[in-house]
Amino acid sequence: MEATVTAAYTARKISPMLAVADMAETLAFYHDLLGFTARMKSEEYVIVERDGQTIHFMKAASEEVMKCVRGHTEIYIEVSSIVSLWEHVKTFKLRYRIRDLFDRDYGMTEFHIEDPNGCLIFVGETTVEKKKVTGT
Repeated sequence: MEATVTAAYTARKISPMLAVADMAETLAFYHDLLGFTARMKSEEYVIVERDGQTIHFMKAASEEVMKCVRGHTEIYIEVSSIVSLWEHVKTFKLRYRIRDLFDRDYGMTEFHIEDPNGCLIFVGETTVEKKKVTGT
C-alpha cells in the first residue's frame, strides 16, 4: 500500500496548462468569448484570469506537439448565469465550433466550444430544476 499524504496543506487552485500554436489568437479567443484577461504575459507563457480562476498557456514547442494535443484536451468551466453567457457566445457560431446550450442527465446545463488549438471547453452550470430540488 502506498503512503498517505499527511502534510497539512491547502490546495488553493487547480489551473489547466494548455499548449497553444498561436498565442495572440488564443488570448483573443479566451478574452472575446469568455472574458479572461491576461495577468502574466511573456512571449512563451501567459496566465489568464477571470473571477480568481486561471488558465495557463504555453507556446507549443512544435507543430508535432500540436498534432498530439488537438482533439485530445478538454477543460470544464463551471459558471453562474450560463444563459446570459450563452447569449454572448452564440454570436461567435460562424467563427468557432460550438454546441448549443443543452441539459445533461447528470444535472448540468452546458454548451461546448472548441478553442483555436482544438481544446474542447465544456461550460456548465447546475441545471435550474436540480437547484430547486437540492436547494442550492
